Amino acid sequence: MMRPQATLEGGEEARNGAASARARQVPGAPVLLVADPDTTGVRELTDALAREGVDVTGVTDGAQALLQAGALQPDVVLVSATIPLVGPVDFVRALRASRTMPVLLGIGEGHAELAVQALAAGATACVARPYRVPELLPLVQAAASGEPGAGRALVIGNVELDVGAYQVRVGGEAVHLPLREFELLLYLMRNIDRTVTREQIMRHVWHSSGDSVATNTIAVHVKRLRARLGDTDDTMIQTVRGVGYRLVSPDDR
Repeated sequence: MMRPQATLEGGEEARNGAASARARQVPGAPVLLVADPDTTGVRELTDALAREGVDVTGVTDGAQALLQAGALQPDVVLVSATIPLVGPVDFVRALRASRTMPVLLGIGEGHAELAVQALAAGATACVARPYRVPELLPLVQAAASGEPGAGRALVIGNVELDVGAYQVRVGGEAVHLPLREFELLLYLMRNIDRTVTREQIMRHVWHSSGDSVATNTIAVHVKRLRARLGDTDDTMIQTVRGVGYRLVSPDDR
């Protein structure tokens, strides 16, 4: 049966500036509640996910999100690390007190510690903000269907990256990575044994298609990532001169 579209009484939703755009309800489609103060970004996400068969309702703060989580009963909740009134960690704790629905946390630069706290409070997984449909859609579909794939780990040699837990282990030991380095490692691991160009890294990790990211910036992050992974001789992450980088599987090193 199709869920009703819940609204806040007395026009409170409009007064608080909540994102009112919603995908047209489709019977059987996953329902995603997004709590994010960026109303423009939520509208764009709503339109993009609607084309993928996901119904989206957007609100702008944690208090509205708690109300809508009870009224709408979404399949998945996506909450930004920047939501006001009720912060993301308190939101997750409050939701977990009465609901078991999956909660995705949208994080950006400087949110690593907040991500750890939210995951400890019961968040299901972390996703990069601003949101990207190719990354977000599989998590929403998996969480809505109850499949365990949302938090599946990638393992290459002694390096294990758990997307859902926002965690990296090297030789079994946890290694903290800033968000940008985490995304860089994730991109390289998903392209194991393939050379990725600097332009591709700019587009998929820095989300930039122009010259706003200097080549030296990428090189610095690769150097830091190598150090954190113990890649002292550059055999794990190899530089392909004039082109980009390649993460090499243990058998080919």
